Amino acid sequence: MNVTKKGVFIVIEGLDGSGKTTQANLLATELAKTSKVWLTAEPSQGKIGSFIRKCCLYEDTRLPTEAEALLFAADRIEHLQSEIKPALGEGKVVICDRYTYSSLAYQGSAGLSVDWIQMINARALQPDFAIFIDVPPEKVIERLQRKKSVMETLETQQKVREIYLRYVEKGELISIDGDKPKEVVALVLIAKVSKLLKEENGFRA
Repeated sequence: MNVTKKGVFIVIEGLDGSGKTTQANLLATELAKTSKVWLTAEPSQGKIGSFIRKCCLYEDTRLPTEAEALLFAADRIEHLQSEIKPALGEGKVVICDRYTYSSLAYQGSAGLSVDWIQMINARALQPDFAIFIDVPPEKVIERLQRKKSVMETLETQQKVREIYLRYVEKGELISIDGDKPKEVVALVLIAKVSKLLKEENGFRA
């Protein structure tokens, strides 16, 4: 596929340990063969994103959930202005590992109103395609070998998945079975995204 008019914004979502980061990288590598690609992630590498990684992910440094949600929303706006929109303006395919749906799922699972989370993210750019790499919570907990963040418990991951699936049912997220070898998941993801890109104005096979 080659970009001819404008960039395309693709978001990859999933539970912790679902393999979404691996799949985002594999997708970027494949699309880079024929298109200009910008791979990024949230929390971003900006000032707010760096603060989030330092102060919001572990129990001993965690802030109130409302504050976390506001910080993620603020980081998202900075991320859009500094990376995403400029890359789209250059006609690139932007692939983002986590975006607004992560806030809805994770802060929503902690008890915040998803309507409020949507409100504070109202200025966030809507992605062209949002993909959910679906893996059973029991499997992702087994996969997590590193130090677990405060979000990485079975109960939390079950609640997070439930919220993600609501957006799958609404048609806002496209679900892909991630409970398979990464090479198989990658083939399905690449095929799905390639089909979507062919249908998107500005791209051609």
